[in-house]
Amino acid sequence: MTKKLKVKVIANEGIDGDRYSSYVGTFSNTNKGKVRDITLITRMGIDTANHFLSAKNLQSFLDEETRRNIVISEIAPEELNNLVGQTFYLGSIRLRGTELCDPCSHPSKLTGKDEFKSAFTGRGGIRAQVLDTGEISVGDFLSIISPIPY
Repeated sequence: MTKKLKVKVIANEGIDGDRYSSYVGTFSNTNKGKVRDITLITRMGIDTANHFLSAKNLQSFLDEETRRNIVISEIAPEELNNLVGQTFYLGSIRLRGTELCDPCSHPSKLTGKDEFKSAFTGRGGIRAQVLDTGEISVGDFLSIISPIPY
């Protein structure tokens, strides 16, 4: 029997034990009011960025080297970017997209690999606020909450 991988998320805090949830992330002491509960990036975004790097004979980035919490498989980077300002579900957990997670040079510095910032521009993912406490599991689907018509 295969065990399903999952993480506990805490409303208005993030992933239990994550660097931002514990306020020990690289930028935790700056902009304390900034919502950084969880970060999401798309599989397609990582693959496209790595294709860009490969075409320049540069090393690709592993999923974990992007420093994003969750990789979403079923949507394009532009669709994920459009969730900023929107409320959506990942499995049974409600999230609200707060801002684009613009790439910086920190992953390149940590890995010694070049051009993270340029490769991931437009596909670096988003930050989101966690609105419910519960669990997110590998394979959970992302679903968008339709706006209520007036």
